[in-house]
Amino acid sequence: MLEIKKLSGGYNQKLIVHDVSFQVSKGEMLGILGPNGSGKSTLLKLMSGILTPSSGEVLIEGKPLKSYSSKELAKRLAVLPQLHNQAFSHTVFDTVSLGRYPHQSGWFSTWSPEDEMATQEAMRLTAIDQYEKHLLELLSGGEQQRVFVAQALAQQAPILLLDEPTNHLDIAHQKQLLDTIKTQAIENGITVISIFHDINLASLYCDRLLLMDQGSIKVIGEPHEVVKKSLVETVYEARVSTNPHPERPKPQITILPDVNEKQDDKQITASNFQVTDDYVLFRAENQLKTWSSAVINAGSGWYRNFVNRRVDASYHCDNVQEEMIEYLAAEGLSEADTVGMMTAVKTTDAIIKEYKTPLGNLVVMVTAGVGNAVDVSRAHEVEMFPSVGTINTWIVINGELAEEAFIQSVITATEAKTKAMAHEQVMDPRTGTLATGTSTDSVLIAATQKGSYIKYAGPITEIGKKIGQGVFECTVEAIQVYKKAKGWV
Repeated sequence: MLEIKKLSGGYNQKLIVHDVSFQVSKGEMLGILGPNGSGKSTLLKLMSGILTPSSGEVLIEGKPLKSYSSKELAKRLAVLPQLHNQAFSHTVFDTVSLGRYPHQSGWFSTWSPEDEMATQEAMRLTAIDQYEKHLLELLSGGEQQRVFVAQALAQQAPILLLDEPTNHLDIAHQKQLLDTIKTQAIENGITVISIFHDINLASLYCDRLLLMDQGSIKVIGEPHEVVKKSLVETVYEARVSTNPHPERPKPQITILPDVNEKQDDKQITASNFQVTDDYVLFRAENQLKTWSSAVINAGSGWYRNFVNRRVDASYHCDNVQEEMIEYLAAEGLSEADTVGMMTAVKTTDAIIKEYKTPLGNLVVMVTAGVGNAVDVSRAHEVEMFPSVGTINTWIVINGELAEEAFIQSVITATEAKTKAMAHEQVMDPRTGTLATGTSTDSVLIAATQKGSYIKYAGPITEIGKKIGQGVFECTVEAIQVYKKAKGWV
């Protein structure tokens, strides 16, 4: 559909874009990325014919762009330039209807039903139909931007070139606009080439990305091939991390600031844990980075408060999370800043111990009820039924954990818990075999992210050894306390 061959050009005999070549297929959405001054807008102007290239060519449907008359080109190519401050004294409808100019013929053009339909549909798609009779100059920058996108859509060209289409838009209208453009690409086969400053939006909506650097293509490929930490940091000269999008297989970046905020450097110790008949509570001075399987705020995040709440053995609730949130509020704890777990055992029986390592001390907290102990390898053989018992394990580390260290901490802790159950000969009552845990176990790994950098946390590492020792010892002691309370010993 669109082919760029060895394209070079710029302004006043100064080359900005150097020897750029790529192709874009029908229905494909290509995002152009790059820092300020990398040549993104110049490339788009060369592709649209606004600038005459010094060398190379642009082919549309196999024909050179320069071979088309202006009106023929406008039927094949719609362009949305960057929005400037000057706005014309036209109504929104009149502005959008200008997109129909390529489809007019003769000296005295008539407005056809097709023109009306295309204009109205473009306004509807961009949610500006409510402003149809408003003057363009009286609209906000974001509203004006949507008007000009509607004008480009009304043109009904098979190729759409956009220069920062989400500029001036809030996140709701960014999503709405890009959803519309992407839908047009998918359903109507429109080829879209768009410049983005927002790498995350480009990655999320585009099929491929082209990363510009100093007027040349640094890399072109699918988002996961372009949005890489090393590439982004090199081209943009900024520290970032990359993470997967929660719903789509598209990478997202997070900026890493170099400004150090003032924080309390106190070490977390066992004395920071408060134990009552109702809960085990740990309040940190600063938010800790966490990974957990908690009732409230499971997964990864940053939190300051940690609650292991005792509930009655007969506790039943249709919406556990909602009830837990109400409980936290009653205790003066913010849901947004709290990881919450539940246990049916006495919280006063919690085992809390501190362990020293060369990389930083850690604290382990365990509450253990093994009334519903399960052998996970045999669970498929029996019908599960509700029974009291849960092992909740907390590991709080004074140190900076890498992502893999968080995962390895969970593995190490789980292995140590399983070993503790074997040591205490805890059996699955349904299968008569050694239990590996309970059906409702929870684990929390929390780190201060200050101090020594901890890349790994397996049993071969110093931190992993202490996690293994600590979870094993605390779990054994907690199980022994539980057995004694139940009269099992």
